[in-house]
Amino acid sequence: MTETIVQQQYDQLAKKYDRRWRKYITSTLSILKTWADIAPQAKILDVACGTGEFERLLLSEHSAEMIVGVDLSEEMLAIARHKLSNYPNVSFYHASASSLPFPEGCFNVIVSANAFHYFDRPDIALLEMRRVLDQAGQVVILDWCRDDWVCRVCDFWLTLVDPAHRQCYTQAEFHAHLRSAGFAITRAARVRTGWIWGLMIATAVPTLSIEANQEVSATEAKHLS
Repeated sequence: MTETIVQQQYDQLAKKYDRRWRKYITSTLSILKTWADIAPQAKILDVACGTGEFERLLLSEHSAEMIVGVDLSEEMLAIARHKLSNYPNVSFYHASASSLPFPEGCFNVIVSANAFHYFDRPDIALLEMRRVLDQAGQVVILDWCRDDWVCRVCDFWLTLVDPAHRQCYTQAEFHAHLRSAGFAITRAARVRTGWIWGLMIATAVPTLSIEANQEVSATEAKHLS
């Protein structure tokens, strides 16, 4: 149900999205790009790609980068396709993070920015990312962090006024989701853009055993309780 609302909301916002959120988009996606440090030869999947701004940032440095973007909003994707129409190495698909239309192990890097708090089923979305990620690949996710007091206030307010909003997570909750989906976190931090937005970012790689990660998460939860 939430995915339908997200799609409708962003279809309506699409034409003014880049203009309205320019500063925030540029700031957060620049953080993601610098942190991920993606090799030029990588095959990249951008989950919840929006209007293709992350693709534009990457291609400004490496014009031959192979990038695939997926998003729920057809109107956002239409803008992305138009914006990057001169790049045959970039493609966009209308798809949910919980049902990625790709075979197993076909991407070297998966990124997602400012979208995790919208996912209906973050556990399923992460399992899908793990499925389509090469065993030697990495996933990099940037999202709002509920450990920050401003984000806690925003999270509470958005649950009241925005039916598309699902929930924000603390860094510990976010890491637990990653481990439960079979990822090992190799690098993580809390970052800030401007004075208001507290964010968290993590790089994670597939592990051999989802069950082993679930045991680690359970042990950590006991220590935190």
